[in-house]
Amino acid sequence: MRTYMRLAVVTIILIMTGYSCKHRDSQEIIACGDDKVLIIDLDNSTGENVKVVWEWTVGDAADLSSGMKKLMVPTDDCKPVDGGKKILVTSSGGGVVLIDRQTKKILFSAKVPMAHSAEYLPGGLIAVALSTHEDGNSLELYDIKKSDIVLFRDSLYSGHGVVWIPAIQRLFALGFNELREYSLVSDDIGSPGLQLMREWRTPDDGGHDLTAVSASELLVTTSKSVWRFDIGKEKFTAFEMLEDGADIKSVNLNPATGQLIYTKAEISWWTHHIYCLNPDKVITIPDIDLYKVRTFNR
Repeated sequence: MRTYMRLAVVTIILIMTGYSCKHRDSQEIIACGDDKVLIIDLDNSTGENVKVVWEWTVGDAADLSSGMKKLMVPTDDCKPVDGGKKILVTSSGGGVVLIDRQTKKILFSAKVPMAHSAEYLPGGLIAVALSTHEDGNSLELYDIKKSDIVLFRDSLYSGHGVVWIPAIQRLFALGFNELREYSLVSDDIGSPGLQLMREWRTPDDGGHDLTAVSASELLVTTSKSVWRFDIGKEKFTAFEMLEDGADIKSVNLNPATGQLIYTKAEISWWTHHIYCLNPDKVITIPDIDLYKVRTFNR
């Protein structure tokens, strides 16, 4: 009886002092390639033993036309947006879709030639970086309520990355050899657009990917290297965690844990592996040609 009493007292003390045995939520990552998008439980995946907790396949999307399905293969980029409630998917085949994670319903779709990356902005706006357009290479802006009507277009040579940073209300876009900063604006009749604020020449040509580390720092991936970009100081420095950045396709860094998650090309442009550092881990998905991987803590 005394033992049970002691346990009860200890439990009460732990609860009152804020300590509990609550299990930490497993870290999720999202990866895409071929005709699939996968959300993976990273903590419970090792080697080829991959725990997939969510999967979307282009061919199974009942609310996509056959023509749009053709444009969505291969899936090049996938991002959790709106707090992870929605999934934004782009394809260099020529399409962009926004998916409700719970229902898998298509909330938005647009035909966008050679779309390499997209981002979800306030007010249901979507910015897309693309590398080919009949009027030249472009950065485009859409409204999910207005289907594939282009609200705004700006020239961006070979657009491959676009990131919105809510804390500073700025959009950053990566082209072949330049990084641009935009603010979200409206014209006299309230139509949304983007205003170019600043632009910088990247240290290497061949922009591949763009991710945010924090409200003040970006990771810029080129065909040769990975760079940190300090937004306030407007300065590029080499990213020490990946000394050889050649063929890196996506880089995600969690500043709170120091964990790095990335993909690199191993079969032409593709790979079957997702690499993690701090701690080290490699996840293998042999039946899908992967391209990008993203974390949910962006």
